[in-house]
Amino acid sequence: MMRGLLMAIGFLTRIPVPASVFDEAQGKGRSLAWYPAVGLLIGLLLYLLQWGMQGWSPLLVAALLLSAWVLITGALHLDGLADSADAWIGGIGDRERTLAIMKDPRCGPAGVVALVLVLLVKFAALAGSPMGVWLLLAPLLGRAVLTVAFLTTPYVRSGGLGSGLMDAPALACLSMLAMAVLFCLSAGWRGAWVLVAVAVLFLLWRRACMHRLGGMTGDTCGALAELTEAVVLVVLAAPH
Repeated sequence: MMRGLLMAIGFLTRIPVPASVFDEAQGKGRSLAWYPAVGLLIGLLLYLLQWGMQGWSPLLVAALLLSAWVLITGALHLDGLADSADAWIGGIGDRERTLAIMKDPRCGPAGVVALVLVLLVKFAALAGSPMGVWLLLAPLLGRAVLTVAFLTTPYVRSGGLGSGLMDAPALACLSMLAMAVLFCLSAGWRGAWVLVAVAVLFLLWRRACMHRLGGMTGDTCGALAELTEAVVLVVLAAPH
């Protein structure tokens, strides 16, 4: 159990974990259930940082929070967002070309624009509204949607980073997802609106991936995580 948690932490963040946790072949599948917990851990670290900057300039707080967010995650999902944007536009509806562009390590104009826009939206949302404890919801749901994606969507790259996650124990994953939903609902109607927005985004992105690729890749999952975090922050920052 702990090995799966440590593996999830080691994969999704830059928090140091023992290298030995990656030795077990089946551990990767078990780690999927812990993705929401790792998201909550990221949120707690960001919340503590935000709490320590009370009274600071909102713009400075937003900039430092976003910088810490990127550093904690190692820009893992931002890379997937950039690759997906390049591939979606450059692939011109062609599945094989789209997949080939995703494997290209270079970042094209579409990828740069996607990165700038998503980071700008996150920054504006963080600067425009004091998130407080609600900040936990963005990274939590940004990782929970990955668990849902691997449970419900084919993975199209054999031997890819996410291929070992397809044999994850469904019951453990569903249990963790249920706890993530309950945590959001404990936030009242604001948490409910966040869940609705995330569900709509997930269904639209899954439909697009199924139509273009017949499934998902690690890059499209990274894009999903980043878009989910941005949507959550926008919903929380919007006037109520």
